[in-house]
Parts: sequence; C-alpha cells; structure tokens
Amino acid sequence: MALRDQIRIMVVDDMSTSRGLITQALDSFGVRDVAVAENGKEALHALAKRPVHLVISDYNMPEIDGLKLLHYLRSGANTKGVGFVLITGRAEQEIIDHGKKLGMNNYLKKPFQPEDLRNCIEAVVGRL
Repeated sequence: MALRDQIRIMVVDDMSTSRGLITQALDSFGVRDVAVAENGKEALHALAKRPVHLVISDYNMPEIDGLKLLHYLRSGANTKGVGFVLITGRAEQEIIDHGKKLGMNNYLKKPFQPEDLRNCIEAVVGRL
C-alpha cells in the first residue's frame, strides 16, 4: 500500500481559499485522509481526538499562529513526533530560524505550485 493511501494530514489555515488549494493539491496527489482546521486552537482540539502524521499550517492566523501551534505540538506527548510544514507569505529568516528551533520539518513560501507542495511534503514523509 502506498504512503498516500495511509497518511493522515491536517491542513490549518484561516483562509478558506488557501485551505481549498492545499486540499485540492493533496487530492491530486492521491492523499484522501485530510482534515482541516481554521486556526491553531481548532487544530489542537481536533488532533487530541484524531492524531495525524503531518500538519501543514499557515503561519499568520488568529488566536494561535503556526509557530505557536508547532510549539504546542512539540510539547505534547502524543503530538511531539508529528511532521510539521509551515506555509507563509513571509519567509523571513527570523521566522524560519524560530520554526527550525521549535522543530519545524520544512516550510513553503506562498505563492507556490502544487508540485512545490508535493516536494516539500515528500522531503518530510517520503514519496507519496
């Protein structure tokens, strides 16, 4: 069974358009088990009920931003090993360095093409 048939991914973004673009790209890669959340707070609640293998999160969100979400994930016993990809329109070195310190696995700068997303994910989890 291919990895794309087994992997569970959560997409966290406060913009419905962005969530839709990412979930459509995942669908085109054959990834079917995809959950979505509108912000970090909602993501943490959902992940407590149903863990995932990979979180793809926007950086700039209300309540809990992408890096705070990453911090909470790395602090939790059940979520510390979850793969994490940060998506941001502000790929400033300070943000990237902070994410790496927190345990970010990879990042992607907006705007991006579906193939960029696939390469970014595969660098974390392996070939889909």
